[in-house]
Amino acid sequence: MSTLASTKAQIVAAAERLFAQHGIEGVSLRQIGAEAGNGNKSAVQYHFGTKDRLLQAIFEHRLPGIYGRRRILIAQYRPDDLQTWVKCYVLPILEQGEQEGSHYLAFVNMLRHHGRRDVFERVPEEFLALTREFSERVAALLPHIPEPLRAHRISQAVVFGIDAASHREHANVNGNPVLPFAVHVADLLDGLVGFLQAPVSPVARAVLDDTPLQMTWSPFL
Repeated sequence: MSTLASTKAQIVAAAERLFAQHGIEGVSLRQIGAEAGNGNKSAVQYHFGTKDRLLQAIFEHRLPGIYGRRRILIAQYRPDDLQTWVKCYVLPILEQGEQEGSHYLAFVNMLRHHGRRDVFERVPEEFLALTREFSERVAALLPHIPEPLRAHRISQAVVFGIDAASHREHANVNGNPVLPFAVHVADLLDGLVGFLQAPVSPVARAVLDDTPLQMTWSPFL
C-alpha cells in the first residue's frame, strides 16, 4: 500500500471510529487527523475536502466487502425462501461487526439517528440494485402482508439487524460478554423471519384502512 493510500485509510478508520462515538457535529476534521496520527492539521481537508465527502469515503471503504459477501452467499445458497434471503442479506452485516476494530455498524446507526438519509441515498447504484432485488424477492414471499405494511416490515427488519449487529459490535469493542456468533446469528434470523411473516392483526388492518399511507423501501446499508 502506498503512503498516500495508507494515510487515507488511516483517516477513514479514524473518522469511522470518532463519528460512531461522538456524532458528526461532535468531531472536527482536525480531531480526525490527530486520531489518524497525522501531524498536518489540514491533512483530512486536503484528502477529502469536507465531512460529507469523508462520510461517503467510509461507505466506499466498507460497502464493497459487505455487498461482495452478499453476492457470494446468493450464488452459494440460491435463495428461494424467506429464511435464506434474510440470511444472505443480514449475515454480512453481522460478520462486519465481528471484524477487529470495526465501528461501522455504530457509524451507520449514528447516521440514521441524525436523520442523514441523504448519505444513504448517495450509495452507488451497483449496491442499490442488490438491495432492491432483496426487497422485491422478500416482498414476493409475503403476499399475505398488505402494502404499505410489507415494505415497512422489510425496512424495519433490516434496521433491527443493523441494531443487533451494532450492539454486538459495541460489546466486542468494550470486551463485554456476547453469545457465540453462530448462536447469535441463528436466533436473530429466526426473530427477523418471524417478524416479517407474522400475520396482520384485525386491529392493524382496521387502522391501515382508516389511514392511507405510502411506504417505499429505504436502504440503510
